[in-house]
Amino acid sequence: MITALSFSAFIGKNKSTAKKDTVKADGKGFAVLELFTSEGCSSCPPADELMAKIQEEAHGKDIYLLAYHVDYWNRLGWKDIFSSADFSNRQIQYGRWLGGVQIYTPQVIVNGKAEFVGSDESALRNAISGELNTKPSATLTLQAQADGEKLKVQYHASKAKQGSSLLIAVVQKNAQSKVERGENAGHTLSHVQIVRKLQNEPLNASGNGSATIALPKGFNNQDWEVLALIQDQSNGEILGVAKADLANNPTVEK
Repeated sequence: MITALSFSAFIGKNKSTAKKDTVKADGKGFAVLELFTSEGCSSCPPADELMAKIQEEAHGKDIYLLAYHVDYWNRLGWKDIFSSADFSNRQIQYGRWLGGVQIYTPQVIVNGKAEFVGSDESALRNAISGELNTKPSATLTLQAQADGEKLKVQYHASKAKQGSSLLIAVVQKNAQSKVERGENAGHTLSHVQIVRKLQNEPLNASGNGSATIALPKGFNNQDWEVLALIQDQSNGEILGVAKADLANNPTVEK
């Protein structure tokens, strides 16, 4: 069952040595899919499975996935270890940006502009196709390097709208959990592109900047990656995106 919650329900509540090369993208459009999900939600596993399918097909394409595990399902019997109030608050903000739409799980936001049921494959594929044919209004280059327990990031954004900010996501590529209680009790769930840390950085007039991020427990270069988004803070639209795959050393710009 897809569950909608009102806004009021939430409120109140080893050193890497190689410098990352920058690989320039081809100027075509991109699609950023942000899934809001939970291990406590019985309708979420099909959406998680669809994200895994799209992720598998996305190699070489400008499609980027981020899965945020919200925390408002935790009170119903199962605490999602990947959940965070920060991710619930991000979903609340999207509800405001999109004109007061309901927030629920599983919900997918595409390029910060439109929302869909997370398991609606046809609607998502149509949205992805449309965004891939839309030229981005901003560009972003990103370099990331793990240094002990911290991640050092350098970035340059160009043509970003005034009032935009940079969001840097530290992403675990995949994981499995055995759920013992709640709506998914007895099931082993698989997840992809799990956001484990999200940091907001202001963009200055030059678009140049750097950030230091405390790395989540279990981080390694092989199984994690870094995504950054330029987001218009007036309406939520994502204007540019870049990915740093720490395992293979390139930084892909869009």
